[in-house]
Formats: sequence, structure tokens, C-alpha cells
Amino acid sequence: MISSFLVTGMTCSGCAAKVQWVVQSIAEVDSAEVLLEDGLVHVQSSREIQVEEIAAALAPHQKYTARLPEDGTAMKDVTRPTKSAATYWPLILIGLFLSALSTGISWQYGGGMTTWMEVFMGGFFLVFSFFKFLDIKGFARSYKSYDLLASAVPSYGYVYPFFELALGFAWVFVGGTFWVALSTAGLMGFSAIGVIRAVARKTDIQCACLGTVFNLPMSTVTIVEDVLMVGMALAVLTPLS
Repeated sequence: MISSFLVTGMTCSGCAAKVQWVVQSIAEVDSAEVLLEDGLVHVQSSREIQVEEIAAALAPHQKYTARLPEDGTAMKDVTRPTKSAATYWPLILIGLFLSALSTGISWQYGGGMTTWMEVFMGGFFLVFSFFKFLDIKGFARSYKSYDLLASAVPSYGYVYPFFELALGFAWVFVGGTFWVALSTAGLMGFSAIGVIRAVARKTDIQCACLGTVFNLPMSTVTIVEDVLMVGMALAVLTPLS
């Protein structure tokens, strides 16, 4: 069952992440999707969720208030807008920039495909960790909603960006050594498990890959992103084994 509610007081992506996390903590709520510009919260649940429950959950955060839409109903079985390439434009743009950078450096220094992948992965982890550090608390809340370890140990969400930062510097300054490549494959492979599970369950949650700066939906695009990094790490690792 899908219901929608109006939530006022949200002014940034960090607010959206907080509201999403609070609503998802309500009993029998499977997922919550926040549309910041519209002030809407789409709730997917196994039972009917009352607006009073949303309001009560948000009560400790006095900045936010919940109410029914203008027609007085919770708009059951809402049809969400179709995801398009524009939805993932920030992710696509970052990929294009990193690809161009990797190609330029690889060509300038006469490196092959291995050099290209080392530069790409170094840039990937540095850029993605940067966005997570902009709102590490919001990232941790969002990451907890689907990652296996973060859901069991919430503090892992605060540590994860440091792992990405360390891997970014390692790929840039050390290169694709055995342990750097193996650590990358392990970290991204484990992260992909939670993503695949969330997508398989068709839960509508925010992807935390770029922190809370961009409200990217969880989808097969996120799976491709994680699997691609695992594949690159293994490709670099294979000649070394």
C-alpha cells in the first residue's frame, strides 16, 4: 500500500533525509520517498498509515509538521513519476568527467587500461566521499536504510566515507596494488548486496552514493555503479594474483 502526506518545514536535502529516516522508523513502513520540492512523502507500507502517526513520529523534530493533502485523503496507491536519464544526470556527469580525466592522464603518461582504471577509481572515491562529508549525518541515516552492516551497526555509516576517502588516496598515490584492489572489491561488493536487496524488494528509498546533496532514487543504476567498481578492481587485481 502506498500513501502520500504533506510535510512542511523541509528546506534542504538534509531535511529530506531526516524525514525519510523518521518515517521509515514507523512500524510496518517498508520505505519512504521524499519529494523535497513538492513537500510530499510517499510511504510504502503493509498497512494503512495514518497522518497522526506521521505527525507523532516527527513531533520530536519541531521544525516539521505533517498533514493530509488538500483533498483530505492520503492519496492511496499513488503512481510515481517515471525515472529518466535526467534523474541521474549528476551521476552521469561525474562519470563523464572522471572518464575524460582518466583518458587524458592515461594518454599523456603512456599508460594502458590499467592506468585508466586506477585514475578513474581514485577520482571516483575522492569525489563520492566528498559529497558524503558535506552531510555525513544525513548520509549515515540514508545509508542505514538499505546497507546490511549500517542497519545493524549505525556507526558504520559515519565510518564508511573515511573508507572511501582512504581508497581514493590509495588509488591515486599507491595505485592498483593487491591490497588496494582487494579492499575495493570487498567494500563495493558488500555494499552492492544491500543495494540489490533493496532494488529486488522494490523499496523506494534514496541512494546515498552522493550523500544527501542529490536526491537520487535507488535503482538498477546504483547496482551497475557498484558492480562496475568491483569489476574494475578485479580487472586490476587479476594480473597481480
